[in-house]
Amino acid sequence: MSQNTVSTPSYAAQQAGGRTVPTADSGTPSSAAAKHRKIHGGGRPLAVGLAVAAMISVQTGVSLAVPVIQDYGPLSTSSLRLCWAALVLLIFVRPPLHRFSVVQWRAALVLGAGMAVMTLAFFLAIERLPQHLTVALEFCGPLMVAALGVRGWRALAWPLLAAVGILMLAWGDAHAQSGADPIGMAFALLAATGWGVYIVMMKKVGHAFPGLQGLAVSLLVAALLSLPFAVAESGPALFPGRQLALTAGLAVLVPLVPYILEIQALRRLPAAAFGVLMSLEPAIGALSGWMILGQGMGAGQMLGVGLVVAASVGVVRAGRD
Repeated sequence: MSQNTVSTPSYAAQQAGGRTVPTADSGTPSSAAAKHRKIHGGGRPLAVGLAVAAMISVQTGVSLAVPVIQDYGPLSTSSLRLCWAALVLLIFVRPPLHRFSVVQWRAALVLGAGMAVMTLAFFLAIERLPQHLTVALEFCGPLMVAALGVRGWRALAWPLLAAVGILMLAWGDAHAQSGADPIGMAFALLAATGWGVYIVMMKKVGHAFPGLQGLAVSLLVAALLSLPFAVAESGPALFPGRQLALTAGLAVLVPLVPYILEIQALRRLPAAAFGVLMSLEPAIGALSGWMILGQGMGAGQMLGVGLVVAASVGVVRAGRD
């Protein structure tokens, strides 16, 4: 990644639990990019609405997945969600698998592996941790990728600020009745690593494949890599019909609907503005966990979420200077 580029997280080219990640380039936008945004018009308010709706869809899907995880397990639930999403994209996109080059397949394989790690680890974490802490920890991945793209030692202040916010979240959960599970925190950080790989590779896949073909192939890879873990967890009974139906619905909320919404938003918004909007994700995750799962937070934890959001906004703006 070049030093004058900053990447921020997004589920539209993310994934699982995956996503697209825009870049905020310094300088004046090219005339081609400006023309592209003009063609797809619709205005900034519409784009903001689409981006916020995508984040709400993602975090609502995560909250609704928690009861399914408790009933059937995190590995099979996350894997089936990937399988459904891959199946839908393969049907509608119909990528010519036999025509892709070695370079294209290599990029899709690495991206698919990142998606699989991110999704499986995130669901293993959310089984053990509150949603607000899981999302904040996973957010470390894209935040670090963004910070590495910013020149100057001052850029280190933003990851440190995010770390303080996460510590405040973990401290509050550690003093709650259930405590903060260290294994869950380790899985969330593993998911953050997968998200970081996803961000870097999605840019390469986006250049290597036309349209949504790269995304469809990468999702297929992620589904195939995650499926053995799902089978091992489910045992000889495999997947009950109710679980298949529930995970099909979850796949609509995450990632299919967010992909569509975020792609449309990116066509109407500068990448830097979109990156700032994505910084709301930890806050939306905390709100969704509270409303759907009843996972409350203390005043210190609310401040911690605010620090994570502020750190993401800061690193995006630093990349524009």
